[in-house]
Amino acid sequence: MKQKDSSQNEIQEVAGNGLLHRRAFLRSGTLLAGGAFLTAKAAPPEIDPWSQVPGAPLQTYGNRSEFEADVLRTTGSRPPALGAGSSRTPLSSLEGIITPSALHFERHHNGIPAIDPAEHRLLIHGLVDRPLIFDLEALSRYPLVSRIQFLECSGNSAALNAPQPARATAQGIHGLVSCSEWTGVPLSILLDEAGIQPEASWILAEGADAAMMSRSVPLSKIMDDAIVAIYQNGERLRPGNGYPMRLFLPGWEGNMSVKWLRRIKVTDAPTMTRDETSKYSDLQADGSSRLFTFPMEVKSVITSPSGEQTMQGPGLYQISGIAWTGAGRIRRVEVSADGGNTWAEAELSDPVLPKALTRFRMPWRWNGGPAVLQSRAIDETGAVQPSRDTLMNERGPQAIYHYHAIQSWQVSDSGEVYNVYA
Repeated sequence: MKQKDSSQNEIQEVAGNGLLHRRAFLRSGTLLAGGAFLTAKAAPPEIDPWSQVPGAPLQTYGNRSEFEADVLRTTGSRPPALGAGSSRTPLSSLEGIITPSALHFERHHNGIPAIDPAEHRLLIHGLVDRPLIFDLEALSRYPLVSRIQFLECSGNSAALNAPQPARATAQGIHGLVSCSEWTGVPLSILLDEAGIQPEASWILAEGADAAMMSRSVPLSKIMDDAIVAIYQNGERLRPGNGYPMRLFLPGWEGNMSVKWLRRIKVTDAPTMTRDETSKYSDLQADGSSRLFTFPMEVKSVITSPSGEQTMQGPGLYQISGIAWTGAGRIRRVEVSADGGNTWAEAELSDPVLPKALTRFRMPWRWNGGPAVLQSRAIDETGAVQPSRDTLMNERGPQAIYHYHAIQSWQVSDSGEVYNVYA
């Protein structure tokens, strides 16, 4: 039987409503010949206006272009405590997997403390042989490790628990997730130095903010991959992300990565703080609550095209999004343009790292008609991102945290994109 040319395989339609082979963009010459892309604009003038005057002087701390000034976090607080609230990452305006530090999401319970690093101390005590106190200078002399990993608030995407779909952007629904290069000291080194006593099995981590945020963490996680982070994306932590030091627990719910870390108490049981009983517990359909649901589950979202955007007429588009899992690496992401009737595998952009955001892409030839775009992630454990119906039937409508079901974006025949339940 005659084999088809590989280039033809890579531009064929692989799922309903116009999804193309995931490698189609690698054959752009063929696509161009088919008129899939818009024609190039006319050549620029010989000398552009900005080339005719001297440029701006050097800066001691770089700024972004004035033409990108509208790429901002959205913020919301809860009166009367104006320091309690969140800032959401503009997911649909970003590319790759690294979130700029200034756009990383934040969640605060009583504002951002102004901490003098020269005065801040970290105490390690409890079931240890030698209680220890560290300042920032002392921590900086220990061996540092760097990892690119995501951080997600367990309340991210909670708007999708509502009975009716909200008219909102990807940022408004899913913007409490970000990914940075975190650099710090493995907490296991510090605990080994303190000498862990045999009966120890948990720690209590406490922050220096006015809320005195505190969480219990199993000692097994601490000795595995926890760090005391002091750098983010190559520079010292921003105040809103825990300056001068924070706990960082890869792949676990963000509230546990306690910011402005001031105390670690080694214990033989969870402390049952207010932040893990009155909040950050998962109410179930039968009225019971699940405590200590630490890992963030497999999840993805299409960020372009996405909610409140408008498509500019029929033609070839790149569907792009992010996927992540607290269990390790993303192995596959599938995309549908017909509301889940048919699926095709998306291209994963390198690097694909454990417990990091993974960028996926899919070529789509939109015919100008209605479509429902979805993505479905599968991680290296085999866990599959569930449908909304499956998750809601399992947990009930009263749940708040750990929403990780498939997101659906409706594309109307006018090109408007909005959130739907499908």
